[in-house]
Formats: sequence, structure tokens, C-alpha cells
Amino acid sequence: MQKIVIAIDGYSSCGKSTTAKAVAAELGYAYIDTGAMYRGVTLYLLEHAIAFHDLPKVEEALHDMQITFRRNRQTGRNELCLDGRIREDEIRQMRISNSVSEVSGIPAVRHALVRQQQRMGRHRGIVMDGRDIGTTVFPDAEVKVFMTADVVTRALRRQEELAIKNEHVTVEEIVENLQKRDHLDSTRSESPLRRAPDAVLLDTTHMMIDEQVDFVLERVSAALFSRAAGAAG
Repeated sequence: MQKIVIAIDGYSSCGKSTTAKAVAAELGYAYIDTGAMYRGVTLYLLEHAIAFHDLPKVEEALHDMQITFRRNRQTGRNELCLDGRIREDEIRQMRISNSVSEVSGIPAVRHALVRQQQRMGRHRGIVMDGRDIGTTVFPDAEVKVFMTADVVTRALRRQEELAIKNEHVTVEEIVENLQKRDHLDSTRSESPLRRAPDAVLLDTTHMMIDEQVDFVLERVSAALFSRAAGAAG
């Protein structure tokens, strides 16, 4: 059966990554967390004391750094590697969350990572989640889902994720961070966060992960059936 591209876009902490990973596992597809890639760039710039507005230095850093993914056999997760080191835990810290939207709005960063993401998905058979997958990275994706949720619900989910990693942050701080990121992501000039015209809306405020996964898989089944019917006809 011919493989397709599944693009899952939307706001932070809506369940995009968890849903995308589960859908990829169900289908035997590759999964790419593009948000992790932007977090990796943010971590690199912070660790090397490179100012976000110093564009020549940022471009030099993009040339020097290496961002890849490595599968953790124990957890089954793809973990981000920065220059050969797994940095999955570090990129999820609040200090990275506080800066990643600013970094991801830098055109040079956007262009470099979009090119890499397109190379990753050139053979199809991929589930990719982020902010601009269905609009910029793969505008021809066969399945596009745009996820949203109430900001307080998102904050509570994010707080729980951070607590598991022993990072304790108030809901109020997280809400403020999410609202700031939503604004920056939606208003940036380069590939802003927006719903593609042909993307189906999925509000996860009152949904369990299994329900979200089933929702996406139903769209995948419909897309595959449509392609098969078209090929047969």
C-alpha cells in the first residue's frame, strides 16, 4: 500500500506529540517531532551564548550543529540528539520553552529546519507534528489535523509533564508562557502557526489520548481508501 504523509499541527500541549507517536506506531511509520528540533537549536544557542538577534552567529551555528534523532530501544521513543548527545530532557525544560518561539521565528532557523524536515519525509510514510507542517513543510500531506485545546487544560497537562521530570512550575506561569508562545507563533512573519484550509480541526480539551489517536487514524483510513479507490478507477 502506498504510504502517505500525516501532518499534525497546533498549539503547544494539546497532545500533538503523544498522538503523533501513537499514530506512527500503529501504522509502522516514522515519527518526527519538529518542535524538538527547534528546541534543540534553542538549547545550542543558549549554551553557546549566541544572541538570537546576532544573525551571522546564528547562521554559523546552524552550519556547525548537528540535529538528529535516535530511537531509545527501552522506551520506543525517538530522542533528540544534539551533536551526537541525547538532550531530550534538557530541551523540555521551561528555560527552553521560554525562548523557543523566539528562536523558531528566525527565518534562517526556519529555512534550515524545514529543508531538513522535507528531506526526512521525502519517501512518505511519516507522521510529523509541529506548527507549519500542513502549511509549509508538507502542504501536499494527505492527512492534515490542526489541534487546539483550552489554555488552562494545556497548562495543567504541561505542569504534569514537568513534575514528572522534577521541575515544579505554577499553572499561572505556564499559562503565561503558553499565551506568549501562542502569540509569537501565530504572528511571526515566517511560517506562522495557522490552520491549513484543508486541515480538520481537533479540539482535545475533553478528549483522552486514545480518542485523539482514533480520530486521526479514521482520517488516515479514509485517505488511504480514497487513494486506493482512485488508483483502481
